[in-house]
This record gives sequence, structure tokens and C-alpha cells, in this order.
Amino acid sequence: MRMSTSDCAVISVIAAFFLSAVMLSSGGPAQAAGTLAPFKDELFSKQTILQTGDDGAFEVIDYDEMRDINGRDQIPQKRVQQKYVALGIRKAQADETLSLDGIKLDVTRVGPPQNAAFTVIFIHGRDGDRRLGANDYSFGGNFNRLKNLAAGNGGVYYSPTVKSFDSNGVAAIAGLVRYASAQSPGRPVILSCASMGSQVCWGIARDEGSVKRLKGMLVMSGVTDPDFTKSAFYRAKLPLWFAHGSRDPVYAASDQQALFERLRKAKYPARFTLFQTGNHGTPIRMIDWRRVLNWILAA
Repeated sequence: MRMSTSDCAVISVIAAFFLSAVMLSSGGPAQAAGTLAPFKDELFSKQTILQTGDDGAFEVIDYDEMRDINGRDQIPQKRVQQKYVALGIRKAQADETLSLDGIKLDVTRVGPPQNAAFTVIFIHGRDGDRRLGANDYSFGGNFNRLKNLAAGNGGVYYSPTVKSFDSNGVAAIAGLVRYASAQSPGRPVILSCASMGSQVCWGIARDEGSVKRLKGMLVMSGVTDPDFTKSAFYRAKLPLWFAHGSRDPVYAASDQQALFERLRKAKYPARFTLFQTGNHGTPIRMIDWRRVLNWILAA
């Protein structure tokens, strides 16, 4: 059901009630300086590291399509096995239409509308919308895990619909960053972007106002920004995590890896996860959200 921002107050009490039950079942909210409580780590976090470099900042993860798609999904690429998801989190989920300085933005929100411990925003790629980042069963259940990790630890997760990946799309997400920061003053905001959505991440990295509100970014299967070192995000030295499949036919992993290596030489806080034999969508399925969020929150 679509709701305007004026409806948020109406549902906040109900959402808070259900959210409290979710947090109790998952170990409660994270401590401000601690790590996120685990959620199904035995299914999502036990990945085999084939190679490491740059003092552990670079890693190659073993990926096998027969194991990680066919062996994990009830219907390959469409519906993960039930054990990978916990659907109680849907009680803390709402579809909303936000008005952000005159820009209407459709979002799916999971978690409290105000006073969240932290905020995570996911930007989809081409042909996607807010439903992609809220789908419990696609991408091996990894978005369901993200929703549970965020709301279960007292945070909030937003999956917006980005209508274009140009300056208009960047302006809309800059508005969402401002909105999330205002709803939870002084709390961390983490931006993650996938595929063509990475153009929004790079655009946000140039916006001084957004950078002041951000804690870090995750870029998955993204396009490379050769001018990133000129951005406000770079000057602020905010943590940046890259994830890519080695066989990505859309955006070459080598391009993104070259940027990572350039950043490491400059002693910039960056990490790179390469999924060996992985394709374009592999990082969305395989990224260990708890590990990434803990690293960024601790930076």
C-alpha cells in the first residue's frame, strides 16, 4: 500500500510494536560502538576465501553457480529455499511515497521511521525499482537477510525506485539521504548501489551535503568513476567497499579493481571482494551484508 509522509505518524506506533518483537527474536539492537547481531550467518557468511592481498583488504571468494544458485534456490534465480529467509520482518515493512523538496520518491522502508540506530539505502540498477531491494526470495534471500540485519539491530533500510541514473536520480537520492539523516539525527547513513545504480553513488560522492551525512558506501558490479579522487567523498576518506564478479560481462571487474588499487596506494580506506567466476548479479546474491556493515560502522 502506498503512503505519503503524512501517513508515517499513523503507522509508527504499530511498526514500533512489531519491530520490537523482531529485535527481541534476533538478539536486540546493536550497541552504538559494537557489531551487528548475527542473522543466519551459518548460511550466508561461511564463504571460502581463495586469495587475499593488501593486508586483507582484497579478497577472492570461491563462487560456484551449481552450489550457490541451483543448490540454494528452490526455483533457480527466482525463489530461495525457505531456510534462508525469515518473513516476520515484513511486519516492520511499509511502502511509502516521500516528498523530498518537491521530488516524489517511492520507497520501501523496513524498520522504524524515526530514531533508527543507522540507515542503509540500496540503489537498484537498470529496469529495477523498489521491489527488487525488498524481494525476500530473489538473489538467494540476501535482501531478506539485509532487512533482518538492519531492522533487527534497531536500524532502518530503504529501497527506493530510481527513475533515472542521471542528475535527477542523484538529486532524488540526495533528498533521501537528507530525509533519513533528519529522521535519525546524528546516526550513520550507509549508501549501497548495484550495477547502473553505481552512477548514483558516484554522483552522491560529489555532493558535499550528502557526504556530510554519509558513513560509507558499497558499490556492487558497478561502473568505474575515474574522477572519484576529486570527489567530496574521497576528501572525507569515508570507507568504500567494492564487490564484483570476475566474469562480469557488463562492467569489467579489472576496471573497478584498478580504482581500488589506486585508492590503496593512497592509503584510502577501501576493500574489494572479487567472486571468482561470478557474473553481473553475483555480488548482490553473495555479499556478506553483516561483514560489510560492521566494517563501515566501525570505521
